[in-house]
This record gives sequence, C-alpha cells and structure tokens, in this order.
Amino acid sequence: MSTPVTGSDADLVAAAARGSQAAFRELYRAYARPVFWVAHGLVGNRSDAEDVMQETFLVAWRKIGALDLVSESLLPWLVTICRFQSANRVRRLQRDRVNTAGSVEENLPSTVQVEDQVLGSMLVERVIAELGTLSPLDQAIFRLCASEGFAYQAAAEQLGVSHATVRNRLSRVRTRLRAVVDSEGS
Repeated sequence: MSTPVTGSDADLVAAAARGSQAAFRELYRAYARPVFWVAHGLVGNRSDAEDVMQETFLVAWRKIGALDLVSESLLPWLVTICRFQSANRVRRLQRDRVNTAGSVEENLPSTVQVEDQVLGSMLVERVIAELGTLSPLDQAIFRLCASEGFAYQAAAEQLGVSHATVRNRLSRVRTRLRAVVDSEGS
C-alpha cells in the first residue's frame, strides 16, 4: 500500500507531472466533487456529468506535464477542461439525437436551456474567482469541508486550528459565496 502524498496543489501537480499516480489521485480526491457539480450544471444529468468528470481527469492526466500552475489551486484549470468536455458532450448528444430522430427541431435545445447553461457557466467563473480571493487557510477550509466532506473537527485537526476557527471561517466563506450567487441572480 502506498503512502498518501500530501502538499500544496503546486507540489502535487509537480509530482503528478513526474508521473506520480499517488499525487494525481490526491488531486482527484480533492477536486472530483467540484468538477462533477460543474459538469452537472453544464450537461444537466448525473450520468453525463459523471462521464464528463472522468473525461476531465483523463485529459488532465495527459496534459499535467505541460501545466504551469499560476494560482494556488488546480480547480480553475480543471473547470476549464470540464467546460470544454461538457460542450463536446452536449454537441455529441445533440448530433446523436438529430441523427436518430425524425425531426431536427424536436432535438434542438431551447433558448432558455442555452441561456441557463451560459448563466451557470458565468456563475461558476464568478464563484471560482471569489474563491481565489480567499486566504490560503480559508481556501483549505473550504476545500476540506465543502469539497471533500470533512467534518469541522477533522478539518481543524488536519489544518492545526480550532474547531471554532473552521466553523467561523467556513460560515464567512459561505456567506461571501451566497452573496456572489445572489448578485448573479439579480
């Protein structure tokens, strides 16, 4: 059994670029859930979102050696790949429906569906940008609790801070993100 690899995203990316499957596995564990939800928002169903998530990480594995990580988080790069994979999946599904159905018009997405996808994509970008403005500790707390599902106490132990620190900071982060979502909806 291999020892888990830990460290910053930059450390894990560098190790994965050198071929470390354990480092890439850690990145997958950290970001599979957020990538899935981005994909789900773009493709609209669980099955296709799972496929897009897997395709996103396959592309990431192939391209990670050439990646020059410019932020502290790998998530923006993964979301970009996810958006391309989602667009490809939607086009392929539309093409398949057109080729197998009698009428083309029945299979084209409505303007509302396309508008919802564009707005969802813009919202994801705003949320990611807002997450990028957080302190490294707040980013780590959000990643552990919101993305990886850690309990407050487990996250506190992992980060070497108190339970109250995790609870209070996560509450503030969620409030900031709600404000972004609410402002986008107005």
